[in-house]
Amino acid sequence: MDSVDLSVLKTLREWQAGDLPLWLVTVVETFGSSPRPPGAMLALRGDGLAVGSVSGGCIEDDLVLRAQRGELAIDRCDVLTFGVTREEAKRFRLPCGGVIRVVVEPVRDTDWVEQALQLVHAHRLVRRTLHFDSLQVELHDASRTDCISFDGATLTTVLGPRWRMLIIGAGQTSAYLSRMAQALDYQVFVCDPRAEMRHTWDVPETTLMSEMPDDAVLALQVDNSTVIIALTHDPKLDDMALLEALKSPAFYVGALGSLANNKKRRERLAMFDLTDQEIARLHGPVGLNIGSRTPPEIAVSILAHLISMRNQSAEAACAAQIINAVQAINQNQIGNQAQPNKQEVCS
Repeated sequence: MDSVDLSVLKTLREWQAGDLPLWLVTVVETFGSSPRPPGAMLALRGDGLAVGSVSGGCIEDDLVLRAQRGELAIDRCDVLTFGVTREEAKRFRLPCGGVIRVVVEPVRDTDWVEQALQLVHAHRLVRRTLHFDSLQVELHDASRTDCISFDGATLTTVLGPRWRMLIIGAGQTSAYLSRMAQALDYQVFVCDPRAEMRHTWDVPETTLMSEMPDDAVLALQVDNSTVIIALTHDPKLDDMALLEALKSPAFYVGALGSLANNKKRRERLAMFDLTDQEIARLHGPVGLNIGSRTPPEIAVSILAHLISMRNQSAEAACAAQIINAVQAINQNQIGNQAQPNKQEVCS
């Protein structure tokens, strides 16, 4: 759940005090190329005010006009599809002939909004289920493997940060990285055993940890949705974290420093109980090589690399699902062909 969608929930909460009708618009399906993924949300008010994004363009404009004209239902959920025809795709400027399907949900019971925000601010993942017939909303704990589902009668979405980032060091680069990472669906932890560094940390909604870096990695119970970035420039601290991080299932492990410094770092790590394969997982220098020098530029290079790797991983997972489905179909067909013919033949 990125910062755009989080702002949608906050806006719905603010608008509750008014008398105008409210809607929550959620992308449920996309076909072809689309600007926003399934699960993206838009808050819409009866006077046409809107916060969030479902397409980044003309679909929002169309929804605003419908709200202002009173054309959106206030007692039921509607499913709208944009881009079905070539003319419609051109009208809404959907790229590559893409199609977007959205659910327009009137928000009448707003208690769930406050509950969801409290849970998200407590860094909990929330599974939100909307029942179309009653407009009832249920909130339950979710896991990082849960995803959006829509069957025409219920819509289930996941709210909250799906990814975690552990940053070693509470310096200036870490502050820029933390703020940018929060906008990209990361729950951010910052570890620094140095009291003087923790004293000046001022990034809200991050978890500041005071233990030694290796203990912080272990305490976090790292999984494959965790990113670990070492940014202290102090080998005694960075290397401690890396010794545990490289043995973990972390999605990404990176360390700041020049090519020469990271070469020396790999030589130091090889003196411990790490295999060559584990050391090879280290991204050092961390981030994409874009000539970054300042703290915000370094933060951008790190997040750009993470965006690239996450998207590649998602594409690979999607391709694997397709391959598995095709194999299952083929195996089923082969199995059916192998079944003996039990039909009686009369001669």
